[in-house]
Amino acid sequence: MKKLSTFDPDFEQRFARLVDARREADNDVTGVVQDILRTVRTGGDDALVQYTQRFDDYALIDDADWIITADRCAEAYKQLVPELRDALELAAARIRAYHEAQLPQNRDYTDDAGVRLGAIWRPVDAAGLYVPGGRAAYPSSLLMNAIPARVAGVERIVVVTPTPKGNSNPLVLAAAHVAGIDEIWRIGGAQAVAALAYGTKRIKPVDVITGPGNAYVAEAKRQLYGVVGIDMVAGPSEILVVADGKNDPDWIAADLLSQAEHDPTSQSILITDDAGFAAQVEDCVDVQLSMLATGKTARTSWDDHGVIIVVNDIESEAPALINRLAAEHLELAIDNPEAMLPKVRHAGSVFLGRMTPEAVGDYVAGPNHVLPTGRRARFSSGLSVLDFMKRTSFIGLDEAALGRIGPAAVSLAHAEGLPAHAKSVELRLK
Repeated sequence: MKKLSTFDPDFEQRFARLVDARREADNDVTGVVQDILRTVRTGGDDALVQYTQRFDDYALIDDADWIITADRCAEAYKQLVPELRDALELAAARIRAYHEAQLPQNRDYTDDAGVRLGAIWRPVDAAGLYVPGGRAAYPSSLLMNAIPARVAGVERIVVVTPTPKGNSNPLVLAAAHVAGIDEIWRIGGAQAVAALAYGTKRIKPVDVITGPGNAYVAEAKRQLYGVVGIDMVAGPSEILVVADGKNDPDWIAADLLSQAEHDPTSQSILITDDAGFAAQVEDCVDVQLSMLATGKTARTSWDDHGVIIVVNDIESEAPALINRLAAEHLELAIDNPEAMLPKVRHAGSVFLGRMTPEAVGDYVAGPNHVLPTGRRARFSSGLSVLDFMKRTSFIGLDEAALGRIGPAAVSLAHAEGLPAHAKSVELRLK
C-alpha cells in the first residue's frame, strides 16, 4: 500500500505515476482473442463446442446442453429464500424506475426558415448481455444490464454465460427470471462475444453487446466494436474515498475493501486531511482483512494497488486530485458533499455523505453500476438506456424553405468541389 502526502516535495511526481499507472492484465491477449474471433466466425457452433470443452470442461451436445431454459430460471427463483427474492425484486424495481426516467424524447418542430426538423429514438433490435461465471457471477450485474435494455424496448435480449463443468449460479438464473430473460446460452469467454457479434447456426447475431468480463472478454468487445455496438471496455474496479477525520475508520476501511475484494488488480484510494485518521483506517483494513472470506484477493489488491493520500486542506485540494484520478466510484464522506459535487468533473458515480457507501449503489440504489474504469470517466458514462437505443434524424422542406436555405448549400457544395451535390439542389431551386 502506497502512502502519499501533499506535504512531500516529490508528491506531484508520485501522484502523476499513480494517475498514469495501468492495472489491466499485462499478458498480451490481443493475438489470442484475434484467433478466437476468427475461428468462431468461420467455425461457428463447432468452434464454440471446442472452446467450451477446453475452457469450461463442459460438452455442448444437444439443445439441453446449449440452453438454460426459462423454466429452470423460474425454478431457481422459486427456490430462493423469501429474503433474497424480495431483495432481487426491490433491486429490479429501483433499477427500472431510475432507467425509465432516462428515456429520451422524440423531437419534431419547424424552424424560422420553414424547415421541419426532428429526431426519432428507437431501440436496437437485439442486445447481447455477457454474464460472467466463476468468481464474478453476480446477479446484480445481470439486472443492471438487462433492465435498461428492457426499458429501452429491445425485443430480443440474449444472455451468454459460462457454466464450468455444467454448473450455473442459481442467483443469476433467478435474476434472469426477474428480468424476463428467456434466451440464455451456456457459453462464455471471447468465443461467446464472437458468437453474439457474428452469429452462428444456433445463435442469431445481436446489435449491441454489454456486460463485464475478464481481459479476454474486454478485448473481444474492443476488437468487435463496429461489427456491433458495445457499452465500454472495462478494466479492474476502483474506488476513491474522500473522508475527513469525523468518519468511523471501520466504515471507511470496509468501503475501501468493498472494491479490493473484487479482483487482485482492483484499486482502493483514500484521500483525507487527517494523518491520524489515515493510520486508523490502515489498522482497520488489516483487522478486517483477517476476517474476510475474500481476504486473499482483497489483501493482494490492497498491498499492490491501495493508496492513502494525506492533504493539507480537503476542500481546496481534493477536487483537483479527484478529477485527475477520474475514478469509477467516488465517495464524498465529508461534512458538505453537496459543495464539492459541482467541482467533480470526472467520476463514474458519486456517493454523497457518510451514510452512502458505494456498495448500496452496486445493488439497490437505482443508477447503473456498470461504470467507466481506468480514468475513462473523463470521456464516457455509465451504462444507460441510451446504450440500447439509436437516434434517427429527419428533415422536411417545401419549395419556400428550400428557397431560403438551398442557395447556401449550393455555394458550400461548389466550394468543396462536389458539383453533383450542388446540382441536386440547384435543379429544385429552378
